[in-house]
Formats: sequence, structure tokens, C-alpha cells
Amino acid sequence: MTEQLQSIAQEFVDAGITGVEIRVRDDQGERSFRAGLSEREGSAEPPPNGHVRVGSNTKTFVAVVVLKLVAEGEIGLDDVVADHLPEYGFDGRITVRMLLQHTSGLFNHTGEYYDDGTVAPGIPWQGKEWVDHRFDFHRPEDLVRFALGKPARFEPGTDWSYANTNYVVARLLVEKVTGRSFADEVQRLVIGPLGLTGTSAPSGPEIPEPHAHAYYRYDDGGVEKTIDVTRVDPSWVSSGGDMISTTRDLDTFITALARGELLPAPLLEEMLHVHPKAGYGLGVFVQETGSGKVITHNGGAFGHAALMYTTADGSKTLTAALNYVDDADLSLAGPFQEMTQRLIGAVFG
Repeated sequence: MTEQLQSIAQEFVDAGITGVEIRVRDDQGERSFRAGLSEREGSAEPPPNGHVRVGSNTKTFVAVVVLKLVAEGEIGLDDVVADHLPEYGFDGRITVRMLLQHTSGLFNHTGEYYDDGTVAPGIPWQGKEWVDHRFDFHRPEDLVRFALGKPARFEPGTDWSYANTNYVVARLLVEKVTGRSFADEVQRLVIGPLGLTGTSAPSGPEIPEPHAHAYYRYDDGGVEKTIDVTRVDPSWVSSGGDMISTTRDLDTFITALARGELLPAPLLEEMLHVHPKAGYGLGVFVQETGSGKVITHNGGAFGHAALMYTTADGSKTLTAALNYVDDADLSLAGPFQEMTQRLIGAVFG
């Protein structure tokens, strides 16, 4: 498998990804494979276990924090969201569970893409407009109010649709019921207990060293430009995808989750009970592979991406960090998905 995984790492680069680090842990131990560049104009490979913006892997951390608060008796999975956050005017049928499973029907504040091909724009996160405002700070309360000002996608609990807004509301719930920031709660409940040394919920544009560099390509009045967007304020997505981590920390986190070290068995079972439309539980996807069920979440935006997979017993994990040139056309999405499936097949069968 070693030669195959190193080959797949190079295939990511050949497909257009700037750099990649793949980490696999199984009964043969832990191995890391790197290819490509840390910086486009440099010569060094991505740093081993470097920091990366993990995008929607953040949702798994948020879901675990909420479920741990359920275990502590601070909140209930079937609590009505409006009872905890009455000032926003939520539909009284939306529950905490619906937020975590994307069945609330809330408008996605980063934009909705409908089955008929139409698009309902959200807050700006593409093109020159985003580039010019990439250091702007967005309050989570404002993102939620923006979403609530748009038509709901469907009535609560009647369908499934992935929406970053759900996890921004979950963050507000955490902060309301505990009286502490989400960053403090994820530190108390996950990062600290697991000893995650490279994981954080950032409060600004910085990312700790070492890290590979992220890039964005855009049109500026008919001129194509590519800029370094390693430093960027991720508050536009908030807890829908703002966290930073490393491949080793993601391995530790998803393994501990699968092995029942983070949640009581009944709540882990709730988390892994998936919606049939998408195979999505509470903050995780569950999919079948040759190795059986695999628990996963991936994420990416603006030149950084992360993969996170584990078998249901935590005996085998796959994590990865990627840096690349993003653009409004998401031109690397196809090659990224294809290479990811090859990687999953190599590791899990």
C-alpha cells in the first residue's frame, strides 16, 4: 500500500492540487505521504503535520460539543431552538437535532443551489468582491439574521439540505446555554481532553506555522489574477467551517469519536443514525466501504482542504491536508473528488 499511496499523493498534484499530505494509521502503524509544493513559487514540500483550514470538518467538532452538552444536561437534542434563542424568530418546529442533521430547512447563508439549477446568492464569498473584503469580520448573529431574512428551503424536518447556517446557529446555542464562547467550549470539551496541539477555533486571519499556502484565482476587470489567501478572516462561514487543525489531530479526534471516548454510547449511536437522503448523521457522513462502515467529514474553501475518515471501530484512519488554487468556478472540484475516491479505495477497499 505504501507505494500506491505515494503514487496517489503525486496524482493529486498531477491533477492540479498544489500540495498534499496524506496520513494513514492502521495495524501497520502510522505513515505520512507528501507531494507537491508548500508554496507555488517555492521548492519545499508541504510541511509534515502542518496546519490547515479544515473547512466543514469544523461541523464534526461543533456536533461533538453540542452532544457533550446534551450529556451534561445543558441542552436536549429535541429542544426547540426558539426556546433557547427567542430573539431571532426561528420557526418553532426547528429542533437542535434538525440543526445538526441539516433538516431544519434554514436558508444557507453562503447561498442555495436548487435542483432546477437556479441559485439564490448568499453573502459574498467568491470573486473580486470577496477578495476585496476577505479580512472583513462577520458576526455569527448577523449571518443567522441574514439567513432568516430569506425563504426557508422546506418546512422543518421534511427534507435534507446541507446548510452552513445550521452550524452557526448551533454555535450560538452553545454560547447561550453555557455563557462561554464556542472557542472556550471546544477547548474544554474536545481539544484539551484529547491533547490536540494544532487545533483551534480562530478569531482572526492568522494561521499558525508551519502551514502550506492557499491561493485564489479571480477576474479583476478582465485580468486574471492569482493571490495568496493563506491569511483570511473565516468569519464569513463561522462555525460552518472556520477551524484549523492538522492531519495528526484530525486522526486523534475522529479515532476517539469512533471508539466512544468522546460521547456516551447512546449519543454516539444518535450521531451515527443517518438521514437516508444523504447518509448524514449529526455532524458526520457514514458510508459503506470494503472495510465496512466509515465515519467521515471533509471540508475545503479558498485554497485549503482536509479529509477525515475512520472505520467504525477506529482501527484504521485516513486524514489529509491539501493546498491549491481555488476559483469561483471550483475548477478543481472534479479532480479533487476523483482522487479522493481513489484514495478511499486504496485505504478502505
